[in-house]
Amino acid sequence: MGYRNLQTCVADLEQTGQLLRVDAPLDSHLEVAEVHRRVFRSGGPALLFTNVHGSSLPLVSNLFGTRERAEFLFRDRWQQVQRLIELKANPPQALQRPWRHASLLPTLRTMRPRRVRHAPVRALTTTIAELPHIVTWPQDGGAFITLPLVYTEHPDQPGPAHANLGMYRIQISGGRYVPNEQVGLHYQIHRGIGVHHAAALRRGESLPVRIFVGGAPAMMLAAVMPLPEDVSELMFAGALGGHRIPLYYDRPGALPIYAEADVCIEGTIVPDLLLPEGPFGDHLGYYCRAHPFPVLRVERVTRREDAIWPFTVVGRPPQEDTVFGELIHALTAPMIPAVVPGVRAVHAVDAAGVHPLLLAIGSERYTPYQPTERPQELLTQANAILGQGQMSLAKYLLIVNGDDDPDLDVHDIAAFLQHLLKRVDWTRDLHFQTCTTIDTLDYSGTSLHEGSKVVWAAAGPVRRSLPEDIPSDTLSSVPWRRPRTVMPGILVWEADQVTNRAASSAQVDEVCDGVSPDDEWCRFPLWVLVDDSDFTAASLENFLWVTFTRSDPALDTHGIASFIRDKHWGCRGPLVLDARWKPHYPDPLEPDPKTVQKIDALAARGGPLARYL
Repeated sequence: MGYRNLQTCVADLEQTGQLLRVDAPLDSHLEVAEVHRRVFRSGGPALLFTNVHGSSLPLVSNLFGTRERAEFLFRDRWQQVQRLIELKANPPQALQRPWRHASLLPTLRTMRPRRVRHAPVRALTTTIAELPHIVTWPQDGGAFITLPLVYTEHPDQPGPAHANLGMYRIQISGGRYVPNEQVGLHYQIHRGIGVHHAAALRRGESLPVRIFVGGAPAMMLAAVMPLPEDVSELMFAGALGGHRIPLYYDRPGALPIYAEADVCIEGTIVPDLLLPEGPFGDHLGYYCRAHPFPVLRVERVTRREDAIWPFTVVGRPPQEDTVFGELIHALTAPMIPAVVPGVRAVHAVDAAGVHPLLLAIGSERYTPYQPTERPQELLTQANAILGQGQMSLAKYLLIVNGDDDPDLDVHDIAAFLQHLLKRVDWTRDLHFQTCTTIDTLDYSGTSLHEGSKVVWAAAGPVRRSLPEDIPSDTLSSVPWRRPRTVMPGILVWEADQVTNRAASSAQVDEVCDGVSPDDEWCRFPLWVLVDDSDFTAASLENFLWVTFTRSDPALDTHGIASFIRDKHWGCRGPLVLDARWKPHYPDPLEPDPKTVQKIDALAARGGPLARYL
């Protein structure tokens, strides 16, 4: 029937050989994170750290470290939840195939939270200072809660039915926060808590918040699910966990307490108070700089007697949150055709940091009586995608016509790129949105939250073959060097370091103006300028990470024989993306060398971590 709390989950994983106890002494500052990263990379088990300096509680990590283990956690209810989502996407199925959905009635009953009179999380009173303070990257601005369950209710519609449960990182030390009294609450744009916060500000009120740590694994997955606005995360967690989520009310008018949480932080977001939150090593593979974010005034902190502190480590993909993304896709894929008619599949590319690159397969049905020669309905579908929830944060949206190759798999990134590059026409198939919003964590644009988007659309017959071999003749008009092929049709060039973005952009345009689109080198339809061509071309993952996290569509798109006609930008030769490091970009994530050396020694033969690493 699923796990009701973290204790039963940890015990079950240990009993089934999917969890290791790490009793060796470690520090919560960098060391447990380094061990976690190594075990995750090796596809290893969940980890229970029992002897951590800087933590009064045992720590558990890598719970979702493999797809197989994540599916094991939800094995009792996974299929039922998939059927519920299919039913949500196509309600008439209930009438067409009632026998298939009759078994969902018990699951439906688990979706309504229940009031309880006792809450284990209320057993002990503690403080922020007494909680585990985990620092995962050397330049982090303090300790962060990385698996929080942040609960708020809409001020105009109180109650769990209109509540939001989200996973927004929480800074509990460092910066300018008053110790034990204030913590930082970082939420990105287009998150449910933002709607609640805006409503509270309109009313001139503080926003009550409950931050839960731990509890059932179903609550953790629910907190990151991109659910429709009319579906509560608590309802989803109940269905996935196989039990009604227990809520404890200790006083009238107050927010409920998730009874089975391991830790609960109660507080309110203070109106008109913002403090710098960060830096923090985030999932794009770079540090988020310190920026003003809301402050939570801490009013009370409680915990279970047997509390366990869950955490994760994010960074350049893949990391543990990659598995979250795989689970989300597996559950939400049936919803896509219902949400965006004509769209068959979408894929947020984890290797590119999720939001920077979105691939989509659509349908061309506008003129079925004529051969498909160019994108038409795909453009309508692209606009619809960019208007949907978190998909609206996509920076590069690449969309193709599914009928051009019915066997094309949106998750086969290499095949998808080859399909698009064979068909795309750079003179017409680029469609920009400028001066718009982008992901909070993406620094490639003009400022925080601000940048541009572009749609690459491709439909119709094959227009070109894709070369793989670099021409033997040099391209004398190009000052770039060390050209490398990533795959057929994609060429990366090494160029000088950018010291001034505007000046470098003008130089790239000048170089492009000097190249003839008829040159042999221009048989490659996509050129990318990088700082290290060997690194970028070494793997598809490197190429995706460098290209799409280090470029802004409007600022960094150039082209051979480019033009502007009727406000439309295009080029007759290769598209040229400038994915070099820009001076204002934050640093990429690198582990602390001394910590690496220490863990190396502990993991050596005969060392206390040798059996784990």
